[in-house]
Amino acid sequence: MTVRTDRYKAMNPLLRLGIEAGPLLVFFAVNASYGLFAATGVFMAAIVVSLGVAYAAARHIPALPLVSGLIVLVFGGLTLYLQDETFIKLKPTIVNALFSTAIFGGMAFGKNYVKTLFGTVVTLSDEGWRLLAIRWGIFFLAMAVLNEIVWRNFSTDTWVTFKVFGFLPLTVLFALAQTPLMRRYADPRDTA
Repeated sequence: MTVRTDRYKAMNPLLRLGIEAGPLLVFFAVNASYGLFAATGVFMAAIVVSLGVAYAAARHIPALPLVSGLIVLVFGGLTLYLQDETFIKLKPTIVNALFSTAIFGGMAFGKNYVKTLFGTVVTLSDEGWRLLAIRWGIFFLAMAVLNEIVWRNFSTDTWVTFKVFGFLPLTVLFALAQTPLMRRYADPRDTA
């Protein structure tokens, strides 16, 4: 792990939470009062501010928020320019599909990106890392499909609420559900 990554992980947890979840909460609040187009513009600005704060605080922007932020800027820009809310609604589908593709594509070429991301925090056997990567790849794919179901079948306000208050809890629950696998495949060489 690099010093910059260490600085980001050592950052005050409330500041990290603000950086990572703040833009979504702003998106939700502005959508409730002013609609999706205003919320998209504010969301884009909030993403830029949060990435700037992350860089100022740790001299590092983690890959996942950076990729997600760039996609928000592209798809948010298309949403505003074309006045078509479809683009911002597709963003979670595309991000989750990209993460799933990266995980499975990496595995096909002998690279485990889940291990790269979490390997400094958790020590697992090779089989444990393989199974954990498969599970995360399937999870991201399922989240992409779920986003498609919600935005295509429910109102925009329902989709925004689900995006803000559904995705994060589902991700936390899924991560916690991986604890038995991580215990079962903990690397016995790790005695620390």
